[in-house]
Amino acid sequence: MAPASTISNVTFVRPAEFYLSGFSNVQHVEYIYIFLCFVYIMTVVGNVFLMSVIYLVKTLHTPKYMIVFNLALTDLCGSTALIPKVLDTFLFGNRYIVYEACLCQVFFVSFFGSVQSWTLVTMAYDRFIAICFPLRYHSIVTKPAIAAMLLFAWAVLLSLISCLVGLLDRLSFCGSLVIQSFYCDHGPTYQLACNDKSLNRAIVFVFVITVFLFPVILIAATYVCIAIALSRIASREERVKALKTCTSHLILVAIFFLPFLGTNIAALTSNLNPNARMINSTLTNIIPALLNPIIYSLKSEEVSIKKLYKNNKLSNIIVSKKVTSL
Repeated sequence: MAPASTISNVTFVRPAEFYLSGFSNVQHVEYIYIFLCFVYIMTVVGNVFLMSVIYLVKTLHTPKYMIVFNLALTDLCGSTALIPKVLDTFLFGNRYIVYEACLCQVFFVSFFGSVQSWTLVTMAYDRFIAICFPLRYHSIVTKPAIAAMLLFAWAVLLSLISCLVGLLDRLSFCGSLVIQSFYCDHGPTYQLACNDKSLNRAIVFVFVITVFLFPVILIAATYVCIAIALSRIASREERVKALKTCTSHLILVAIFFLPFLGTNIAALTSNLNPNARMINSTLTNIIPALLNPIIYSLKSEEVSIKKLYKNNKLSNIIVSKKVTSL
């Protein structure tokens, strides 16, 4: 076990390293790591493709796709903060992680996961205005308005996660340094501390409310309003058409929030096996980032290779005509 490198006083101990014990007792663990490697590659390819299409196709420079771009960016960054260290553990057997690197991983994984949550809330707002106030949509949902909402979410969540990690840095780790996870998960990490953790529990409570409970309530409220608005539409075809515009968002909400809720309900109602909790946590953290670009590419005709090809082909024709005229 790594020795303590910094001892400020009798009660404060900062370790040099933590030891990640995740998946150490799982049979055929190599298949899990191969799966994670595949998921990461596809996540990078999918989200880079989605961001590239949105950037290159001028017709996608709309408030709606500003939100989609933001989601793809946070998916890419969140996966990069998490999976490479896991693959390093598999490829090089390096289960130790430096204390400062552990805090950085807690920060970035928590931060980008939080931004994903509030990006889904912003998407719900977009759908709410589009269906409930269709005539005023373009005057309400503007690029400056969406940019302000996204920047506000980034700023607030940056402050919250900074407090979360700052309080973690104030703990004393004078006992076990074995983190029962495959990465520096905040919960298993701060529970190793041997001094007062009441402030940490309080900030975790605030974090759960801010990042999971409040967004779920807001999204549910918007869809109640959407359902009421759709019930007033006489034509069934119009109701179905309007509802189809929400399917991508509903799928994203389900794959992001349901695994988290399922894992925590199982942990509260039964003695969840640590390995089962880690596998569920793995899926919760990496599957949404993998599926988000796939869902938007399949569910939206606007985001596709065909669209990008046509856009580039049209641009080439315009450029060639200009050159010919010169």
